[in-house]
Amino acid sequence: MEDDSLQKLRKEIDRIDRQILELLNKRAGLALKIGEIKRKKGILFYDPVREKNLISNLVKINKGPFPDDTIKSLFREILSATLALQESQKITYLGPEGTFTHLAAIKYFGSFAQLEPLDNIKSIFESVEKGLSRFGVVPIENSNEGTVTFTLDMFMQYEVKIAGEIIIPISHHLLSLTGDKKKIKKIYSHPHAKAQCREWLNKNLPNIPLYDVASTAEAAKQASIHEEVAAIASEFAANLYGLKFVAKHIEDYKHNYTRFFILGKHFPGKTGSDKTSIMFSLQDRPGALYNALKPFKDAGINLTKIESRPAKMRKWEYIFFVDFIGHIEDEKVKSTLSEVQNYCIELVHLGSYPIFE
Repeated sequence: MEDDSLQKLRKEIDRIDRQILELLNKRAGLALKIGEIKRKKGILFYDPVREKNLISNLVKINKGPFPDDTIKSLFREILSATLALQESQKITYLGPEGTFTHLAAIKYFGSFAQLEPLDNIKSIFESVEKGLSRFGVVPIENSNEGTVTFTLDMFMQYEVKIAGEIIIPISHHLLSLTGDKKKIKKIYSHPHAKAQCREWLNKNLPNIPLYDVASTAEAAKQASIHEEVAAIASEFAANLYGLKFVAKHIEDYKHNYTRFFILGKHFPGKTGSDKTSIMFSLQDRPGALYNALKPFKDAGINLTKIESRPAKMRKWEYIFFVDFIGHIEDEKVKSTLSEVQNYCIELVHLGSYPIFE
């Protein structure tokens, strides 16, 4: 027989759960009314500024025992489910299912979003530009491997904006159907993941051949089919493909993160904690880059990234990509970019978006 105090506490939890259910449905009803107003006025349904402010305010008043990260995750799922009620929005990402980009899309948009994998980064840019998908998710840089240059190159070809960013920790595991290290005859992985686990592989499985595949998810898929194959992939992929852990956290450097861009046709309004991305081209002459960057220093604007890529159509000329703190609607940013423009052949605003927290 259960203790009376335990029964009493469970009854109280049941009562609270019913209240939560009632309030969630009440919230959904209000959100549907807002959706109708947005539809009539032609306002975009997804509002990252509203979402960021809502979650930030809830975290500020959170007194526990739930930690702040749990509150963020819970309410992001509530917002994702609510948005799905208002409008079905297709979001494309670099597939197949189980990639880190897939995980980034879920963490940003929630598990209720309509996510669709595409085979390559170019297809995602094209889908967003043509309006076939509302948003796209692509990798832009890894803390160990550096910039995904192909993503930068696509900004020269497609008219899309950066609507957001998300940064997720990257941890690699050795996975197989059996979880038995002795049965492994081949290891599949993406070249970047393989490179990030090189020391561990040389030390623990020096005689096992390594094979490159298009993604860690594809590696996991192959491991789910062949018992003698192991994959270097994520825990997310392990769960998706029904694999067991041979070894966990085999990456050589534990502080490994990948940053992803959220692509859209529009960029959000200012939140007060924003980042802006631009690209510009310069005349090939001494001091050109110095002159273009000096206005940022003079204005006290913090540059967080600068990268150069060859201009595909002009020999020996380069396109520069710059991220800095601030929003295009800030007066200081406007005046600074106006000055920078004087030194550029061309300057393109790629987007302003909330800083990932």
